[in-house]
Amino acid sequence: MNEHEQLVDQAARHARTALFLGGLDSGKSTLARATAAFALRLGRTVAYLDADVAQKTVGPPATVGMKHIRVPDDLTLERMAEADALGFVGSTSPQDHLVPLVGALQRLKDRARTEGADLLIVDTGGEVSGIRGQLVKYYKVDALQPDLVVALQRGEELEPILGVVDRFFGIESVRAPVHPGVQPTSVEERMAMREKAMARYFEQAPLQRFRVRPTVFMPTLPPLFDLQTLDRLLVGLSDGHGGFTGLGVLEHVPEDGGLRLISPVAEPPKALRLGSVRLEDSYRAKRVDLRNLFGTE
Repeated sequence: MNEHEQLVDQAARHARTALFLGGLDSGKSTLARATAAFALRLGRTVAYLDADVAQKTVGPPATVGMKHIRVPDDLTLERMAEADALGFVGSTSPQDHLVPLVGALQRLKDRARTEGADLLIVDTGGEVSGIRGQLVKYYKVDALQPDLVVALQRGEELEPILGVVDRFFGIESVRAPVHPGVQPTSVEERMAMREKAMARYFEQAPLQRFRVRPTVFMPTLPPLFDLQTLDRLLVGLSDGHGGFTGLGVLEHVPEDGGLRLISPVAEPPKALRLGSVRLEDSYRAKRVDLRNLFGTE
């Protein structure tokens, strides 16, 4: 049994929440899925929490997603893309969106436990360098309280984060080199994968179109707000109970100056939360600063 297989064995047999850390193209998702598969064979009830908002395994970009792994086929990439529950973050960059990220992770963790998972496998994003990388990982660990951290690193790149985890939380960390089966990807390839994942989400079912009142948004729109500035903005569809049923994109209607929601989700939402990206026709996400859009802090 090699060192990566030993990590899988330890996490699958003994952990209740196993959090996988690593930089870009380190093999986190590969090892996390292998852990889920082995735990399933051991008879454990497994949920997979994708905490990466950019390079997605579960759900579309700009979200965190939770998937129950009940049978081996649930671990195919096609099945894993279909989340059992989503949390809307509203951006493909976590650093400036820690509040919605942490809130969504906590809610999905609680839901996974309520729905019977005794092993939660958390796959995290590749932001590990500098102060921002440490902050993102600190708050993810704080929200999820894992009892095992699996670190896949090049050299000692994760030691600052692992030091924080040890000093602040006292959580067991196990280390290994980057997985040998990893295929490196370029910035352009990762961008193309995000676009493909977003397109797949919006093209998975017939698109629904709903007229939208200006009073349904969070943040609340200021008086006399120009609705045209919201054209192509990504939004989260609220279920009215703190969760989200999916994503949509806003469309400005020139004929009457109103807004239309376009989404593959069939049921009308209770409310809409504005994201911080605008989708181009290719589904490429362009960052939007809502403070500038609203002209306020």
